[in-house]
Amino acid sequence: MATWLTVVGIGEEGWHGLGRNARDALLRADTIFGGTRHLDFLPEHIAAERRAWPTPFSIAPVLEYRGKQVCVLASGDPMMFGVGTTFARELEADEFDVLPAPSSVSLAAARLRWALQDVAVVSLVGRPVAALGIHLHPGMRVFALSSDGSSPFDVAKLLNARGFGPSRMSVFEHLGGERERRIDGIANAWQHQTDIAALNLVAIECIVEQNAPHALRLPLTPGLPDDAYRHDGQLTKRDVRAITLARLAPEPGELLWDVGAGCGSIGIEWMRSHASCRAIAIEADSGRQRFIEFNRGALGVPGLQLVKGEAPAALAELASPDAIFIGGGVTAPGMLDTCWAHLEKGGRMIANAVTIQSEAALVAWRAANGGELTRIGVAHAQPLGAFDTWRQSLPITLLHAVKS
Repeated sequence: MATWLTVVGIGEEGWHGLGRNARDALLRADTIFGGTRHLDFLPEHIAAERRAWPTPFSIAPVLEYRGKQVCVLASGDPMMFGVGTTFARELEADEFDVLPAPSSVSLAAARLRWALQDVAVVSLVGRPVAALGIHLHPGMRVFALSSDGSSPFDVAKLLNARGFGPSRMSVFEHLGGERERRIDGIANAWQHQTDIAALNLVAIECIVEQNAPHALRLPLTPGLPDDAYRHDGQLTKRDVRAITLARLAPEPGELLWDVGAGCGSIGIEWMRSHASCRAIAIEADSGRQRFIEFNRGALGVPGLQLVKGEAPAALAELASPDAIFIGGGVTAPGMLDTCWAHLEKGGRMIANAVTIQSEAALVAWRAANGGELTRIGVAHAQPLGAFDTWRQSLPITLLHAVKS
């Protein structure tokens, strides 16, 4: 199909900052879509119909003009957390062109003299500020694309709660325009609550407090400290969790079902392995559901989906997974077979058992379907009078099966 749509990136300089190709596209267009602020940048001699985005936002009105000459105005680089990525999911590549302007993150990196390839970029637009949590490590530099003028204060609050109070923050407003402004400060002394423009970007240089609790400094490897989670004891312990995640072997973009999720630890650490990894936690107990809701925010993966129901019945309408972990309920009738049936070729299923009955269920299932069984035993040194001895944790039987 011939190209009918041009997505034009526009900065704070407006029409005067556009290149020739962008101007020509706007002059040729029959219809131009964009935010009210963007449409106001256009000079009067642009003859095209101007249409503001609907609320709630949707690209559906644009698709109704398919085949006509249409332009869409977007902030900066439309392929950087912008509407261009939305069109890329809906249209063939030859249906639209993208003409970017410098993005806000490029401009902020230039102002700060930061190497952009070394900076993590997080969008808080439509996302909770907890999404920043996974990127908070000593010495890390982060750009946060704010949702509104309150975002910088919320960022400072999160940094303080996580033990990163000394972190340096710079807020940039209206980057690239006449109203550009920069506000510098420290997270634990941040006072700006009401005087920040809605259009802003927060730059963070992470500095940890000297005496910050160890649990707040969360490593990138699987096997977070057990006390990083709120739980009632139904928690896959740290060493077993690390082995389980290694067997699950997450890859970018993959979806995990965490069945009988407990406090959500497996799904949370699956998602922490890569920003594009997704997980669904299935949990029937209301108290544990609340633990999951707290832990997913506290540990930086608020996008973890919680399904409040009992497996296997609760699995019926879920998106097909790439991997499944069964941490509880393996003895429930049909649990293993139902989970296995939902996997496509190459999908992985891991199930852990601690009781004789659940281990027997794994042994019987393996005899019929194949897979590997591994016994995991972990012992910790603990005091015994004036000496120390080994205290053995309950052994875990792990089933690992890959669908062929």
